[in-house]
Amino acid sequence: MRKISEICQILDVFKSLDSNPKSELEFHNAYTLLVAIVLSAQSTDKGVNKATKELFKIADTPQKILNLGLDKLKEHIKTIGLYNNKAKNIIALSQILVDKCNGEIPHNREIIESLPGVGRKTANVLFNVWWNEPTVAVDTHVLRLAKRLELSDNDTPLGVEEDLNKLPDEYKKHLNHWLVLFGRYTCKAQKPNCAECPIANFCKSSDKKI
Repeated sequence: MRKISEICQILDVFKSLDSNPKSELEFHNAYTLLVAIVLSAQSTDKGVNKATKELFKIADTPQKILNLGLDKLKEHIKTIGLYNNKAKNIIALSQILVDKCNGEIPHNREIIESLPGVGRKTANVLFNVWWNEPTVAVDTHVLRLAKRLELSDNDTPLGVEEDLNKLPDEYKKHLNHWLVLFGRYTCKAQKPNCAECPIANFCKSSDKKI
């Protein structure tokens, strides 16, 4: 793992290119953001946005999703991977939010993480995007790039999160978006575009082509 100061230098490059990166998921409120994050597991943001565009026009609260029902929900999201299980989880978490939280998204990590289909990574994304908190969400892009760029010595999402949490809050607020967008469009898993990489001089990966 690099020194914290070296990691900050790498992140400063991303900051110079985009000081306020945003999630590519489209949402109307905290609830639709949560649903979109749940749907995005093992799926692309573009695919989720395409499926939820019409869904969120008619159902943007837990009660409206419950009124829509499982079968109609599935029809809206059937183009998304694992949609059957995701639909069941969305119905279940919506019922809990209606029954226990007055249909609102509570600013409470314990409750959020206990919802069906929601884990630590999903909760971290929600807290970061909606409440602008310096939470580090470790998805496949972050896990891969943390190892490639020597940002962490750990191989597990929780271990990588613990290492990255040593960074100052100003970096943690945008870390996930910087790395996700970098991994999605430049440092791709199969064909990294090293020729256009803004941090190529920091990279010591054996497959770097530059």
